Amino acid sequence: MARVNALQSLTLVRHGESTGNVAYQSVQGTAAEESGITERDADIALTATGRAQAAALGRWLAALPADERPTLVLASPYVRAVDTARIALEQAPFEAEIRVDERLRDREQGILEGLTPTGVRRRHPEEADRARRLGKFYYRPPGGESWCDLALRLRTLYRDLQQDAAGERVLIAAHDAIVVVTRYLVEDLSEREVLEIEKTPIANCSVSRWRQDGGRLAAVTYNDCAHLTGAGAASA
Repeated sequence: MARVNALQSLTLVRHGESTGNVAYQSVQGTAAEESGITERDADIALTATGRAQAAALGRWLAALPADERPTLVLASPYVRAVDTARIALEQAPFEAEIRVDERLRDREQGILEGLTPTGVRRRHPEEADRARRLGKFYYRPPGGESWCDLALRLRTLYRDLQQDAAGERVLIAAHDAIVVVTRYLVEDLSEREVLEIEKTPIANCSVSRWRQDGGRLAAVTYNDCAHLTGAGAASA
């Protein structure tokens, strides 16, 4: 289990819909080899729908009882995550500084960045074969990260929070892979269990929460989108 049991609660939010999400969706089911995204991953912005989702998240935060509101807010350094946290907090009746932590960045894809599954198979068939052989959890693309690498950097983050943020109610705005691997760590899941969970995409601006219960963090909700009603479709 990840060392986060000293926290009062842990809430993870995936960023709102981004221009990158829209670009990937537009080439799904086509023969395209590239997503068409021209920005660095770190610079991909929210769409208008993504900003509306972030505002809806903020209204949900504002409606929380005072003893459930976050006391510490962390965000991935990527624009879409920082802006999700910023827009949400603008709607909330309390002030909280956003601390950016590079360990919350999205999983790095290395030489496969910007390629569709078709593009990977055509341009790097040896990597497609290696990924099938090793499986999603252990496969590391050249220049990129495996899920194990992601788990390693998240362990260091949660170890620091255990020491420096005991008793805090922590809100994190990050990415789908961060949400899934956090569940793997907090709930002490196996490779098989986390890959089964990962088959259901984490929706944009969805909420996943764990709360202190008898000395451990217990799951409250996962991939919840109830607060997004009327804020636009929640994209995978």
